[in-house]
Amino acid sequence: MVYRFLRKSKACRSFEHAFRLIELGINTPFPVCYSEIFSGGLRESYYISRHMDYDFDFRVLNHNPKWPNRNEILRQVARFTFKLHENNINFLDHSPGNTLIIDKGDGQYDFYLIDLNRMRFESMSFDKRMHNMRRLWLSKNMINIMSETYAELYGKTYEQTHALMTKYSRAFQKKVNSKKLRKRRRRK
Repeated sequence: MVYRFLRKSKACRSFEHAFRLIELGINTPFPVCYSEIFSGGLRESYYISRHMDYDFDFRVLNHNPKWPNRNEILRQVARFTFKLHENNINFLDHSPGNTLIIDKGDGQYDFYLIDLNRMRFESMSFDKRMHNMRRLWLSKNMINIMSETYAELYGKTYEQTHALMTKYSRAFQKKVNSKKLRKRRRRK
């Protein structure tokens, strides 16, 4: 009943968010349609976008420290994330698998967001922006690179940006790892 009267379905939100992103100049696979099946309340919902070929997703950068041009890609991801934030886009599922990357050649990359249902359009403080990046599962080296670029764009010091990005990234990683450990212990 919540989805029928109080909240739009995930499919509907993804569809609407895709168009809003496109209007703001943010790449996402083009939305085609969504469908909702009701039986009393919402039973199922489906979102369809155009198929998109891409070269890799952000996870590749997490798992391959020697990925070609990795540092430049990370700088461009920081610029892309800054663009999201400047457009008041709080992508709540800003995680490694939800950013697709296309290599345009000449060291330039395009970034596309997927899994769009969890998103807010709101002004974001510096603290909230750094908190938003926590799900990217950044290593120390990745934080060093991305915080330098983001600090330049935002007008904060490298130290301020690095400290907050590290704080939120590590807290998120600790939380996820603790949950995994508890699950393993329960299985034994």
